[in-house]
Amino acid sequence: MSVTHPAHRDSIALEDATVIDQIQWPGDQYILRLHAPRCAARATPGAFVHLTCDPDRPMRRPLSIQRADPETGTIEILYKIVGVGLESLSRVRRGDTLSCLGPIGRGFKADASRPKALLIGGGVGMPPMIFLAEHLTKHSPSSFQPLVLLGSEIPFPFRARPSTLLLQGFPAGTIAAHPELEARGIPSRLASRTGIAGAYSGFVTELAAHWLQSLDDATRRQVTLYACGPTPMLKACAQLAHRVGIPAQISLEEFMACAVGGCAGCTIEISTPEGPAMKRVCVDGPVFDAASVFPPQTLALN
Repeated sequence: MSVTHPAHRDSIALEDATVIDQIQWPGDQYILRLHAPRCAARATPGAFVHLTCDPDRPMRRPLSIQRADPETGTIEILYKIVGVGLESLSRVRRGDTLSCLGPIGRGFKADASRPKALLIGGGVGMPPMIFLAEHLTKHSPSSFQPLVLLGSEIPFPFRARPSTLLLQGFPAGTIAAHPELEARGIPSRLASRTGIAGAYSGFVTELAAHWLQSLDDATRRQVTLYACGPTPMLKACAQLAHRVGIPAQISLEEFMACAVGGCAGCTIEISTPEGPAMKRVCVDGPVFDAASVFPPQTLALN
């Protein structure tokens, strides 16, 4: 039996990445910038890297790319300490070298026929949404109108600012925004149940529902939902998309050993027209059609 592999696996590079800087934020969150020119040149929104965190710990960690700049050869990663590997990563300093494998995975496929891109990021699922929003506005500024909604139950890894970009369809007082997106003219809003000034007090999916329900049918037909975050949030996104009748793409989080499709340790069951199929999150994803991960017939039962 012959074994095929996705063509995009041929774009994965292995290189020694140099730490440019690392900034700590509350909640054991870190933003790490690396000089990794081969990865930066090939990265697309939704891709991730498999990073060595410590020379004494051979197992790499999969981390989403938040930004990639081919011109400077840099990539940016947001992560939260979970376990000893990422705790070791938090101790690296400027000038250190890390083994970087990437970019890996199938990313988001934006649909120009539905230009209103609703991007929902939760927790450490925020990076792919920031990458996608900035990518769309840089490479297709006349084709897409991204709206970024970010949620967190711990302090955000940035200093929120009141938005000057007026938006309809949100509860009164919901004005907190991501500062760098705001500076680029990309509308965003924040949701948290921790009492952050100007943020929606509730789940980010509830905030998304407010906006979607404010749209007329013709406008809603222009929307595609894109999301990354914890599984309960992704399921809620799939439910929301199904309820209002819009397509959705979701990026899954999964434990990975090899991250290049060899070990099959990150397989999940996907619904296809031919029936259930097992897919590897690392190379068949991490982005999947939401309805294939959470079939409508199962959502209807909830």
